[in-house]
Amino acid sequence: MEWAIHPSPQQIVDLKLVESGEKERLKELLVERLVECGWKDEMKALCREFARKKGRDNVTVHELVKVITLKGRAYVPDSVKAEMLQRIRSFLTSTAT
Repeated sequence: MEWAIHPSPQQIVDLKLVESGEKERLKELLVERLVECGWKDEMKALCREFARKKGRDNVTVHELVKVITLKGRAYVPDSVKAEMLQRIRSFLTSTAT
């Protein structure tokens, strides 16, 4: 495993987040924000619409995930993305000392 010898900056950040428990806290906050802004309901509606158009018996989980993942990422409000990024930056700043 080459990354174990020379981990990328992203891998280092991820490891710090996991080890501190901050990653789990960020996930919980993200879920909370996505529910608050209606994103979760919008994704449910998109899934239902896709299944209805294609026919419930003709939809696979793989196909649904493929279609909804791209839309889901695009539908995350910029304010939520900015808040998550700011919290990660703050965490990294506080752990750098």
